Amino acid sequence: MTEPTYVLVPGAGGEAWYWHRVVDELRARGREVIAVDLPGDDGSAGLPEYTEAVAQAAGDRTGLVLVGFSLGAFTASLACARLPASLLVLFNPMIPAPGETAGAWWENTGQGAAMRANDVREGRPADAPFDLETYFLHDLPEDLLAGARAHDRPESDAVFATPWNLPAWPEVPTRVLITRDDRLFPADFQRRIARERLGITPQEIPGGHLAPLSRPAAVTDRLEAYWAEVDSAG
Repeated sequence: MTEPTYVLVPGAGGEAWYWHRVVDELRARGREVIAVDLPGDDGSAGLPEYTEAVAQAAGDRTGLVLVGFSLGAFTASLACARLPASLLVLFNPMIPAPGETAGAWWENTGQGAAMRANDVREGRPADAPFDLETYFLHDLPEDLLAGARAHDRPESDAVFATPWNLPAWPEVPTRVLITRDDRLFPADFQRRIARERLGITPQEIPGGHLAPLSRPAAVTDRLEAYWAEVDSAG
């Protein structure tokens, strides 16, 4: 089997810390892994700068498995045009369309209505204020809560204004992984967007939006299974 290098791209805020438990899992299984820090709080950095950061982190490695989490799906997919990627995994992703900005994605996909409908199904009021505890931290173990709060770095507006500038989806094997208990991007919403935009039916694991922290072994199991599928196909 070919030995992959996993390149893990974070979501809003850009901190590699959100991947640290998956990094530990992958390294324990003998894998090379790079968790990329992105300049999320730099008001001058948009998608080109994010993509450059991923390319610089990957260097001249081959056999790359690019994993884009949430907003990181915009960057990871763009990086496929720059790097020898063997596999692209989108995890609880914001899946872009050609010419779309991350700022426009929310309204274009109907995320707000989907989130509020899910709130009502789960017993929260439809006009509940958005807060970190409810939508991001609800299923984290106690020992990670302080770290997650400390690493809640604001995302600058620059990346949300940059269009995803590929004419079509990159010709790289692509998988979509979602979590059943995501309150920000509910599972039914994610399934719809993945089918509409990529023709892919996502696979699902338990957990909320921050499953790289709450369910690192389950996330790693899926990443490794995806790699085995692609590697065995040649």
